[in-house]
Amino acid sequence: MTYALSARWLLRLVVVTTLVGIGAGLAGLVVSFLLHGLEHLTYGFGEGHFLDDLPTPSDGLRVGALALAGVLGGFGWWGLRRRKNKVVSVEKAVEGAHMPWFESLWNVALQIVIVGLGASIGREVAPRELAALVSQWVTDRSGITARERRILVACGAGAGLAAVYDVPLGGAVFAVEILLAELSIATILPALATSAIAALVASLVTSSHPLYVVPSLSLSPSLLVWSIIAGPVLGFGALGFTALAKWAQDHRPSGWRILIVMPVVFTLVGVVSIWLPEILGNGRALGQLGLTGTAGLGYIALVVVAKYASTTGTIGAGAAGGTLTPSLALGAGMGAVLGGLWLLLWPGSGIAAFAFVAAAAFLASSMKAPLTALVLVLEFTGQGTAILVPTLLAIGGSTAVAYVWNRRRLAGSPDPSPRALPTE
Repeated sequence: MTYALSARWLLRLVVVTTLVGIGAGLAGLVVSFLLHGLEHLTYGFGEGHFLDDLPTPSDGLRVGALALAGVLGGFGWWGLRRRKNKVVSVEKAVEGAHMPWFESLWNVALQIVIVGLGASIGREVAPRELAALVSQWVTDRSGITARERRILVACGAGAGLAAVYDVPLGGAVFAVEILLAELSIATILPALATSAIAALVASLVTSSHPLYVVPSLSLSPSLLVWSIIAGPVLGFGALGFTALAKWAQDHRPSGWRILIVMPVVFTLVGVVSIWLPEILGNGRALGQLGLTGTAGLGYIALVVVAKYASTTGTIGAGAAGGTLTPSLALGAGMGAVLGGLWLLLWPGSGIAAFAFVAAAAFLASSMKAPLTALVLVLEFTGQGTAILVPTLLAIGGSTAVAYVWNRRRLAGSPDPSPRALPTE
């Protein structure tokens, strides 16, 4: 009897885990399809091509698209936040809170619309929310325990990330390190399974090519020493970005004010994009620019500052979305600038290696998740093992700075630097 019960329990978990992975994959597939379709309809190309010089009408197109995004987003979130049922974040859903279907889908749709039109914010929250919503629905009807449900909802959210970016290992590590904060067989196995299944399902639409095209990376003594020095600097940069984004979210407009603030801010971002088109979207254009070093250091530095301001401004205007890909982009841009200056003193590795190391270090500190950051950057680029040692050194320095800084602020604040901004 005991054996029969164990077999039934195991079979149920296998089936539910598989369904969660399939559901997360379909969620990622839907988000990718809608997002890329809207980008193509608006700009005539997929996300990440804002760094290309477009014909003359593109200036007005950029401004018009951002203004439209501000109007649609402003009215959309104004109406959403007036409803009785509030949007529940993925983190709260993992803790057991119920995600309302209508409001959650509304929130996901708004994120897809504004990012597809060029808003300067990450797109990774939408697939995570949709995948968590589907995972919650599946687990609520499966008869599993509360702990098993918690694990699978988190794994589903991570699998949504894996699906939309084709990063199966990154999605699994994200679920284990960030959402569950528990390293055990009970969390690792379902995380790996759901992310692998989701990435496979979403591969029907998503590209199997790395997100970033990176030239060959090589190790050098110059890069090794630079990574030790630059790690803490990047940590402070990430802390500043996280703190500013959190402050912006805490001071976002309430009530009818969002109807004015969001269109104005988005339109201003569109105007700036006439001269700095890389600030649009989730940051892929800036990340690619930093990783290839195809522009002057002064221009890249200017784009980094503008992206810093445009993303925090977008959050402060009342938009929901992610900071994962913007953080990676900011790190890559900072790495290109700092590395380029360093190469004047001590030639060595190419600029791409410095940008790669910095992207991982900045992301690790901003997310407070060094393993997730490392794996994501490796999968996003399809490279990095050749410079793994300096990358780890920079990540160590960056996260150490964040840890020490947050420890200093613990008195009087229960959670001074959240791992990730809430989505609502």
